[in-house]
Amino acid sequence: GWLDAVAARYSVGFNGLSALALTRLDVLDGLPELKLCTAYEIDGRIVKTMPASPSALNRAKPVYEELPGWKEPTSGVRNFDDLPAEAQIYIRRVETLLGVPVDLISVGPEREQAIIVNPIF
Repeated sequence: GWLDAVAARYSVGFNGLSALALTRLDVLDGLPELKLCTAYEIDGRIVKTMPASPSALNRAKPVYEELPGWKEPTSGVRNFDDLPAEAQIYIRRVETLLGVPVDLISVGPEREQAIIVNPIF
């Protein structure tokens, strides 16, 4: 499924995360559009925070924001600036929605298929 930014933002706050690793960006290569769940519709109301009750969460329907996809393969990219512009926009939108930076991006299953965006050392 698509990234649920509401649940992910809750997890970021609950766990005190200061950065994220975005894995397997390459699986999105070639998709014409991408979706991000930015809110829930619950009983006709738009809710942008995690519902407090399990029953409300069960009634939640995702509200999606659509972003353009990219055609270029990302599996060989090793620098953020070399990613397709649409991939960069997607990553920056995830950062904005979750409130923390993406410090590492993997573009494949292999260890060397990683882009370090914000080096910590």
